[in-house]
Amino acid sequence: METVNGVVVENLVVRYGDVTAVDHASFTAPAAKVTVILGPNGAGKTSTIEVCEGFRKAASGHVSVLGLDPSAGHRDLTGRMGVMLQGGGVYPSARVRDVIAHFCALHDRGMDAHNLVERVGLAHRAGATWRRLSGGEQQRVSLALALAARPDIAFLDEPTSGVDTDGRDIIRAVVRQLADDGCTVVLASHELAEAERIADNVVLFRSGRVIASGQLQDLLQRRGTVGFSSSSALDAVALSAHLGHGVNPRGGGRFEVDAPGTTHLVSMLTGWLADNGHPLDSLDAGTETLEDAYRRLTGAGS
Repeated sequence: METVNGVVVENLVVRYGDVTAVDHASFTAPAAKVTVILGPNGAGKTSTIEVCEGFRKAASGHVSVLGLDPSAGHRDLTGRMGVMLQGGGVYPSARVRDVIAHFCALHDRGMDAHNLVERVGLAHRAGATWRRLSGGEQQRVSLALALAARPDIAFLDEPTSGVDTDGRDIIRAVVRQLADDGCTVVLASHELAEAERIADNVVLFRSGRVIASGQLQDLLQRRGTVGFSSSSALDAVALSAHLGHGVNPRGGGRFEVDAPGTTHLVSMLTGWLADNGHPLDSLDAGTETLEDAYRRLTGAGS
Protein backbone atom coordinates (compact mmCIF):
# COMPACT_ATOMS: atom_id res chain seq x y z
CA MET A 1 0.00 0.00 0.00
CA GLU A 2 1.05 3.60 -0.68
CA THR A 3 2.30 5.26 2.50
CA VAL A 4 3.89 8.50 1.28
CA ASN A 5 1.64 10.22 -1.24
CA GLY A 6 -2.08 10.79 -0.86
CA VAL A 7 -3.95 13.45 -2.84
CA VAL A 8 -2.73 17.00 -3.40
CA VAL A 9 -5.01 19.54 -5.08
CA GLU A 10 -3.63 23.01 -5.84
CA ASN A 11 -5.65 25.89 -7.30
CA LEU A 12 -7.98 23.56 -9.16
CA VAL A 13 -10.44 25.18 -11.57
CA VAL A 14 -13.19 23.22 -13.34
CA ARG A 15 -15.51 24.91 -15.81
CA TYR A 16 -18.58 23.86 -17.77
CA GLY A 17 -18.83 26.46 -20.48
CA ASP A 18 -19.25 29.80 -18.75
CA VAL A 19 -19.99 28.17 -15.37
CA THR A 20 -17.13 27.75 -12.90
CA ALA A 21 -17.93 24.61 -10.89
CA VAL A 22 -14.65 24.54 -8.92
CA ASP A 23 -12.95 27.84 -8.20
CA HIS A 24 -9.23 27.60 -7.29
CA ALA A 25 -9.71 24.80 -4.78
CA SER A 26 -6.70 23.60 -2.77
CA PHE A 27 -6.47 20.82 -0.17
CA THR A 28 -4.64 17.60 0.68
CA ALA A 29 -5.95 14.14 1.52
CA PRO A 30 -3.21 12.39 3.53
CA ALA A 31 -2.27 8.80 2.80
CA ALA A 32 -3.87 6.05 4.89
CA LYS A 33 -6.52 8.44 6.23
CA VAL A 34 -10.22 9.01 5.60
CA THR A 35 -10.78 12.42 4.05
CA VAL A 36 -14.42 13.48 3.71
CA ILE A 37 -15.30 16.16 1.17
CA LEU A 38 -18.42 17.90 2.38
CA GLY A 39 -20.80 20.38 0.88
CA PRO A 40 -24.33 20.77 -0.51
CA ASN A 41 -25.33 19.58 -3.97
CA GLY A 42 -23.63 21.72 -6.61
CA ALA A 43 -20.78 22.75 -4.30
CA GLY A 44 -18.09 21.24 -6.55
CA LYS A 45 -17.41 17.96 -4.72
CA THR A 46 -18.11 15.56 -7.58
CA SER A 47 -16.31 17.67 -10.19
CA THR A 48 -13.23 17.78 -7.98
CA ILE A 49 -13.24 14.04 -7.38
CA GLU A 50 -13.72 13.31 -11.09
CA VAL A 51 -10.56 15.30 -11.82
CA CYS A 52 -8.71 13.35 -9.11
CA GLU A 53 -9.92 10.09 -10.68
CA GLY A 54 -8.68 11.20 -14.10
CA PHE A 55 -12.16 11.18 -15.63
CA ARG A 56 -12.47 14.94 -16.09
CA LYS A 57 -10.09 17.59 -17.37
CA ALA A 58 -9.30 20.62 -15.26
CA ALA A 59 -9.32 24.11 -16.74
CA SER A 60 -6.25 24.89 -14.64
CA GLY A 61 -4.46 23.90 -11.47
CA HIS A 62 -2.42 20.89 -10.36
CA VAL A 63 -3.58 17.55 -8.98
CA SER A 64 -1.41 14.67 -7.75
CA VAL A 65 -2.86 11.31 -6.72
CA LEU A 66 -0.45 8.74 -5.25
CA GLY A 67 2.30 10.82 -6.82
CA LEU A 68 0.72 10.54 -10.29
CA ASP A 69 -0.91 13.05 -12.59
CA PRO A 70 -4.42 11.52 -12.78
CA SER A 71 -4.77 12.51 -16.44
CA ALA A 72 -1.33 11.78 -17.88
CA GLY A 73 -0.83 8.78 -15.56
CA HIS A 74 -4.39 7.49 -15.77
CA ARG A 75 -3.44 4.00 -16.94
CA ASP A 76 -1.13 3.49 -13.94
CA LEU A 77 -3.61 5.07 -11.54
CA THR A 78 -6.54 2.95 -12.73
CA GLY A 79 -4.81 -0.23 -11.62
CA ARG A 80 -4.44 1.10 -8.09
CA MET A 81 -7.75 2.92 -7.70
CA GLY A 82 -11.19 1.89 -6.50
CA VAL A 83 -14.19 4.01 -7.45
CA MET A 84 -17.66 3.78 -5.92
CA LEU A 85 -20.38 5.60 -7.82
CA GLN A 86 -23.69 6.61 -6.26
CA GLY A 87 -25.71 3.83 -7.88
CA GLY A 88 -26.09 2.23 -11.29
CA GLY A 89 -23.60 0.47 -13.53
CA VAL A 90 -24.72 -3.10 -12.76
CA TYR A 91 -26.81 -5.24 -15.10
CA PRO A 92 -30.25 -5.75 -13.45
CA SER A 93 -30.17 -9.57 -13.67
CA ALA A 94 -26.57 -9.91 -12.46
CA ARG A 95 -26.23 -11.83 -9.20
CA VAL A 96 -24.27 -10.40 -6.29
CA ARG A 97 -21.66 -13.17 -6.12
CA ASP A 98 -21.18 -13.23 -9.89
CA VAL A 99 -20.70 -9.52 -10.47
CA ILE A 100 -18.28 -9.22 -7.55
CA ALA A 101 -16.33 -12.27 -8.74
CA HIS A 102 -16.21 -10.79 -12.24
CA PHE A 103 -14.74 -7.51 -10.96
CA CYS A 104 -12.19 -9.34 -8.81
CA ALA A 105 -11.09 -11.32 -11.87
CA LEU A 106 -10.88 -8.20 -14.03
CA HIS A 107 -8.58 -6.44 -11.57
CA ASP A 108 -6.62 -9.63 -10.81
CA ARG A 109 -5.03 -8.27 -7.62
CA GLY A 110 -5.72 -11.28 -5.44
CA MET A 111 -9.02 -10.15 -3.90
CA ASP A 112 -11.19 -13.12 -2.89
CA ALA A 113 -14.76 -12.58 -4.08
CA HIS A 114 -16.34 -14.77 -1.38
CA ASN A 115 -14.56 -12.91 1.40
CA LEU A 116 -15.51 -9.59 -0.18
CA VAL A 117 -19.20 -10.53 -0.26
CA GLU A 118 -18.98 -11.37 3.45
CA ARG A 119 -17.02 -8.22 4.20
CA VAL A 120 -19.87 -5.99 3.01
CA GLY A 121 -22.45 -8.08 4.86
CA LEU A 122 -24.17 -9.63 1.84
CA ALA A 123 -23.41 -13.34 2.26
CA HIS A 124 -27.14 -14.01 2.78
CA ARG A 125 -27.91 -12.15 -0.48
CA ALA A 126 -25.10 -13.58 -2.60
CA GLY A 127 -27.54 -15.31 -4.97
CA ALA A 128 -29.88 -12.34 -5.35
CA THR A 129 -29.98 -10.28 -8.52
CA TRP A 130 -29.23 -6.56 -8.55
CA ARG A 131 -32.86 -5.67 -9.28
CA ARG A 132 -33.98 -7.61 -6.19
CA LEU A 133 -31.71 -5.73 -3.80
CA SER A 134 -32.79 -2.83 -1.65
CA GLY A 135 -31.19 0.54 -2.28
CA GLY A 136 -28.93 0.06 0.73
CA GLU A 137 -27.87 -3.40 -0.42
CA GLN A 138 -27.06 -2.01 -3.86
CA GLN A 139 -24.84 0.57 -2.17
CA ARG A 140 -22.94 -2.22 -0.45
CA VAL A 141 -22.47 -4.07 -3.74
CA SER A 142 -21.13 -0.84 -5.27
CA LEU A 143 -18.69 -0.56 -2.37
CA ALA A 144 -17.57 -4.16 -2.89
CA LEU A 145 -16.91 -3.44 -6.58
CA ALA A 146 -14.70 -0.51 -5.58
CA LEU A 147 -12.76 -2.80 -3.25
CA ALA A 148 -12.30 -5.52 -5.90
CA ALA A 149 -9.20 -3.68 -7.11
CA ARG A 150 -7.58 -4.00 -3.67
CA PRO A 151 -7.03 -0.25 -4.05
CA ASP A 152 -4.25 1.97 -2.78
CA ILE A 153 -6.77 4.81 -3.05
CA ALA A 154 -10.57 4.63 -2.94
CA PHE A 155 -12.99 7.34 -4.07
CA LEU A 156 -16.41 6.79 -2.52
CA ASP A 157 -19.45 8.88 -3.49
CA GLU A 158 -22.12 9.04 -0.75
CA PRO A 159 -21.47 5.43 0.38
CA THR A 160 -24.10 5.43 3.15
CA SER A 161 -26.86 7.19 1.20
CA GLY A 162 -30.12 5.26 1.56
CA VAL A 163 -28.51 2.63 3.78
CA ASP A 164 -30.14 1.40 7.00
CA THR A 165 -28.46 1.51 10.41
CA ASP A 166 -26.93 -1.97 10.22
CA GLY A 167 -25.66 -1.32 6.70
CA ARG A 168 -24.12 2.00 7.76
CA ASP A 169 -22.27 0.25 10.58
CA ILE A 170 -20.86 -2.27 8.09
CA ILE A 171 -19.80 0.44 5.64
CA ARG A 172 -18.16 2.54 8.38
CA ALA A 173 -16.21 -0.51 9.54
CA VAL A 174 -15.07 -1.28 5.98
CA VAL A 175 -13.98 2.33 5.41
CA ARG A 176 -12.09 2.41 8.70
CA GLN A 177 -10.35 -0.88 7.92
CA LEU A 178 -9.35 0.39 4.48
CA ALA A 179 -7.51 3.34 6.03
CA ASP A 180 -6.00 1.18 8.77
CA ASP A 181 -4.64 -1.12 6.05
CA GLY A 182 -2.94 1.85 4.35
CA CYS A 183 -5.51 2.81 1.72
CA THR A 184 -6.13 6.52 1.14
CA VAL A 185 -9.91 7.07 1.27
CA VAL A 186 -11.57 10.12 -0.25
CA LEU A 187 -15.29 10.18 0.46
CA ALA A 188 -17.84 12.70 -0.83
CA SER A 189 -20.89 13.39 1.31
CA HIS A 190 -23.43 16.01 2.25
CA GLU A 191 -24.34 14.26 5.53
CA LEU A 192 -22.43 16.11 8.25
CA ALA A 193 -23.37 13.82 11.13
CA GLU A 194 -22.34 10.73 9.16
CA ALA A 195 -19.06 12.31 8.09
CA GLU A 196 -18.21 13.14 11.69
CA ARG A 197 -18.31 9.44 12.55
CA ILE A 198 -15.68 8.34 10.04
CA ALA A 199 -13.56 11.35 9.00
CA ASP A 200 -9.93 11.83 9.94
CA ASN A 201 -9.76 14.91 7.74
CA VAL A 202 -12.45 17.18 6.34
CA VAL A 203 -12.67 19.46 3.30
CA LEU A 204 -15.61 21.88 3.32
CA PHE A 205 -16.85 23.10 -0.06
CA ARG A 206 -19.29 25.90 -0.75
CA SER A 207 -20.10 27.40 -4.14
CA GLY A 208 -17.08 25.77 -5.75
CA ARG A 209 -14.60 27.00 -3.16
CA VAL A 210 -12.82 25.27 -0.30
CA ILE A 211 -13.72 27.30 2.76
CA ALA A 212 -11.89 25.11 5.29
CA SER A 213 -9.85 21.91 5.40
CA GLY A 214 -7.76 19.97 7.88
CA GLN A 215 -7.97 17.38 10.63
CA LEU A 216 -11.49 17.03 11.97
CA GLN A 217 -10.63 17.88 15.56
CA ASP A 218 -8.72 20.98 14.47
CA LEU A 219 -11.83 22.36 12.76
CA LEU A 220 -14.06 21.90 15.80
CA GLN A 221 -14.01 24.58 18.47
CA ARG A 222 -14.87 24.37 22.12
CA ARG A 223 -18.00 26.15 23.23
CA GLY A 224 -17.90 28.36 26.30
CA THR A 225 -20.32 26.17 28.26
CA VAL A 226 -20.76 22.61 29.53
CA GLY A 227 -24.19 20.98 29.54
CA PHE A 228 -25.21 18.00 31.63
CA SER A 229 -28.29 16.11 32.83
CA SER A 230 -28.81 15.01 36.43
CA SER A 231 -31.35 15.04 39.23
CA SER A 232 -33.81 17.95 39.16
CA ALA A 233 -33.26 18.29 42.91
CA LEU A 234 -29.58 19.19 42.41
CA ASP A 235 -28.49 22.29 44.37
CA ALA A 236 -27.21 24.52 41.58
CA VAL A 237 -26.03 27.19 44.04
CA ALA A 238 -23.86 24.73 45.95
CA LEU A 239 -22.44 23.28 42.73
CA SER A 240 -21.69 26.79 41.45
CA ALA A 241 -19.72 27.52 44.61
CA HIS A 242 -17.78 24.26 44.21
CA LEU A 243 -16.91 24.85 40.56
CA GLY A 244 -16.31 28.58 40.83
CA HIS A 245 -18.60 29.07 37.82
CA GLY A 246 -22.33 29.67 37.48
CA VAL A 247 -24.57 26.62 37.06
CA ASN A 248 -27.88 27.43 35.36
CA PRO A 249 -30.91 25.10 35.50
CA ARG A 250 -32.50 24.63 32.07
CA GLY A 251 -35.47 22.51 33.13
CA GLY A 252 -36.13 18.80 33.04
CA GLY A 253 -32.92 17.96 34.89
CA ARG A 254 -30.74 19.83 32.37
CA PHE A 255 -28.04 22.22 33.61
CA GLU A 256 -25.44 24.45 31.98
CA VAL A 257 -22.10 25.51 33.44
CA ASP A 258 -20.81 28.91 32.34
CA ALA A 259 -17.27 27.72 31.57
CA PRO A 260 -15.38 25.85 28.82
CA GLY A 261 -15.27 22.06 29.15
CA THR A 262 -11.71 21.59 30.39
CA THR A 263 -10.64 18.23 31.81
CA HIS A 264 -10.26 19.83 35.25
CA LEU A 265 -13.78 21.27 35.22
CA VAL A 266 -15.35 18.00 34.07
CA SER A 267 -13.46 16.14 36.81
CA MET A 268 -14.68 18.57 39.47
CA LEU A 269 -18.26 18.30 38.17
CA THR A 270 -18.40 14.51 38.07
CA GLY A 271 -16.72 14.24 41.47
CA TRP A 272 -19.22 16.60 43.11
CA LEU A 273 -22.18 14.76 41.60
CA ALA A 274 -20.86 11.41 42.87
CA ASP A 275 -20.11 12.79 46.35
CA ASN A 276 -23.62 14.22 46.61
CA GLY A 277 -25.48 11.21 45.30
CA HIS A 278 -26.60 12.68 41.98
CA PRO A 279 -26.51 10.75 38.68
CA LEU A 280 -24.79 11.97 35.54
CA ASP A 281 -27.25 11.07 32.79
CA SER A 282 -25.53 12.95 29.97
CA LEU A 283 -22.61 15.29 29.45
CA ASP A 284 -21.80 17.73 26.64
CA ALA A 285 -18.24 18.83 27.32
CA GLY A 286 -18.61 21.76 24.97
CA THR A 287 -17.05 20.68 21.66
CA GLU A 288 -19.12 21.77 18.69
CA THR A 289 -20.38 19.26 16.15
CA LEU A 290 -19.27 19.22 12.53
CA GLU A 291 -22.63 20.77 11.65
CA ASP A 292 -21.92 23.60 14.10
CA ALA A 293 -18.48 24.10 12.54
CA TYR A 294 -19.90 24.08 9.02
CA ARG A 295 -22.45 26.75 9.90
CA ARG A 296 -19.82 28.85 11.62
CA LEU A 297 -17.32 28.59 8.78
CA THR A 298 -19.79 29.10 5.94
CA GLY A 299 -22.18 31.50 7.62
CA ALA A 300 -25.00 29.10 6.74
CA GLY A 301 -28.22 29.91 8.53
CA SER A 302 -27.00 33.34 9.59
